[in-house]
Amino acid sequence: MSDQDLAEYSRALLADVYASADAESGNAPDTFTDRVLFDLEVAGVLSNTFAAHHGARGHEIHGYALGDSHDCLDLFVTDFKAEPLETKLTRSQVEAAFRRLLTFARRCRDGLALHVDESHDAHDMCVAVEKALTEVRGIRLFLFSNRVATATEFPPAEFQGTPVTHEVWDLARLYRHETSGAVADPIVVSFTPPLPCVSAPSSEADHSVVLAVIPGEILAALYAEHGTRLLELNVRSFLQARGAVNRGIRETILHAPGRFLAYNNGITATASQVEFVTGSDGLPTHIARVHGLQIVNGGQTTASLHYARRRDHADLSEIRVQMKLTQVAPERLTEIVPMISEYSNTQNRVTQVDFSSNHEYHVAVQRITRSLWAPATDGSGQETHWFYERARGQYTDAMAEARTVPRQKAFKKLNPTRQKFTKADLAKFVHSWCQLPYLVSRGAQKNFVELMLRIDEAPPRVDVQYCQRVIAMAILFKAVDRVAAGHGAASNKSLVTTYTVARLSLATGQRLDLDRIWREQDVSDVLRDAVDSLVPRVMAAVMHPLVGNHVGEWAKKAACWDAVSRVGWTVPTALEEELRDTPLDETALAGGTEKVKGNADEILSVPADEWNAIARWAKETRKLEPWQRQLAAAVGRRLESGEEVPENQALQALHARSEALRLGFNPAGRRTGNGRRMSESAPPPPSR
Repeated sequence: MSDQDLAEYSRALLADVYASADAESGNAPDTFTDRVLFDLEVAGVLSNTFAAHHGARGHEIHGYALGDSHDCLDLFVTDFKAEPLETKLTRSQVEAAFRRLLTFARRCRDGLALHVDESHDAHDMCVAVEKALTEVRGIRLFLFSNRVATATEFPPAEFQGTPVTHEVWDLARLYRHETSGAVADPIVVSFTPPLPCVSAPSSEADHSVVLAVIPGEILAALYAEHGTRLLELNVRSFLQARGAVNRGIRETILHAPGRFLAYNNGITATASQVEFVTGSDGLPTHIARVHGLQIVNGGQTTASLHYARRRDHADLSEIRVQMKLTQVAPERLTEIVPMISEYSNTQNRVTQVDFSSNHEYHVAVQRITRSLWAPATDGSGQETHWFYERARGQYTDAMAEARTVPRQKAFKKLNPTRQKFTKADLAKFVHSWCQLPYLVSRGAQKNFVELMLRIDEAPPRVDVQYCQRVIAMAILFKAVDRVAAGHGAASNKSLVTTYTVARLSLATGQRLDLDRIWREQDVSDVLRDAVDSLVPRVMAAVMHPLVGNHVGEWAKKAACWDAVSRVGWTVPTALEEELRDTPLDETALAGGTEKVKGNADEILSVPADEWNAIARWAKETRKLEPWQRQLAAAVGRRLESGEEVPENQALQALHARSEALRLGFNPAGRRTGNGRRMSESAPPPPSR
């Protein structure tokens, strides 16, 4: 990384931040914070992030996050400068920023929420941090800066007995993150004492394999510290996407820990470098240190050990897990690791999905968009591209290849920064259109996982028209986002935007003319006026939770979509005249995103015993909200007695059924009236 490279990246970053802030009527520091949080959430470094600025004498914060397991509290503070290369971020300045974060935590503990206006976004943050401080086992302090820091490593500390660690994401680290193609800094693990291993000879020079048995306590601790980052070179853990622990693995951990090694298939891991202790013959005998550790098969086992220890207080001292560790040459990682993952996971249908950049869906979208010219609408006649960033850093790399300043300007003219979109952006646009805003609200990483699961179940036909319509969804989303900003959605703007797009899609029956939006590269004034009238109604439903008191958590629930879908709003006559006669069904992701029509007649196509089976399944698995389970049972009773199902109930029941199918309910396995299954299957083994 040369000084020139860093300077170019800094200029591009500043331009992007200011352009986004201007387009969204925001300020640069908050826009910079949102950008970094988004990138780190996509990377799996963070999850469940919430951005809100609050400052007073002695403390300052720009947001917080609670990991999926709620074991760790993350607090963020931002240092953003208009001329970042003129000064360095000194060690004392970093330490002062971290002190302000801890002061904020201390004041939250002492009741800061009582002194913050309840209408302000920071109030929710103060309440959540105060509660989290009584539950978490660790605190991470993050400093985000567009300057270069002179010191980035700080010793661990404590806050009232809770361990505290420090993370500095300065300009240099952000540059490495964006241009390396990797999602985060490599995970380095030291084994003390070294882990015994057996070498498996290989005739290939680009990799080597060792076999070992790793203690369950170590594996659980690794997951507690790194979470889904352990799985980022492969697929995201479907366990984390679903939030459940495999019953068979859990039973073995709790009741037969000594047999875990015999029952469990173990884990397959990769590393870029392994430090060994060797014997007299020069062959490895022990693993001392591993660089770039990734688990490409066995994520469910790893997370199950962590959750059993945390939730069930399980004793893992007797548990051992077999591990196949492949050391892969760093330059071959992106080529070999997906293959290891694919072949290791063929035994499990759920984890066959390839979330990597090389998935054929993303390759197809990139191939088409690179040659797809967007119509010129400013009178200049200059057509442009929407640049799909299939892999991290492609846009920066492409601009660097232009070499000279004039060529780089020409590249940006044909590929404007505002028309760059990532895989996570695509998932957000599509799921909002497909009326799944609660998935979008769960964060970039989880939403992307859900998109890939649906694509795997029912691959769409990716052609020119498909890509044009996906880009039209992007234009629609961005237009709604600007309207939401104008209504003061503030830090909840992203939630309001996805719910507004979904509500608009539902109200119009997906008959918005995406082809027209593509041709005009903008939404019509009529559509913008309609959105302007819809946004305040959606805001009221999203920002006033019916369950709990935290807007961010409420938006992740299907119940929030239930509330928003019932918001009273009629499509204006002027907009009705612009709608297509038929919906654009081909743009929806079939199968996985079963489209809910809200028509009571559709209920009749689902037998009563299936609704009853959904209710029983939901009670046993607890995978649906209680109201959804009760609604399924009520619909089943109505159909059995020949009663009509009200339109509103039908709409929400179909939502619930779609959710059940997505989470694993099998209609073929429902029970008949005499209680026997229509199709029987063997019980699962005690562990995978």
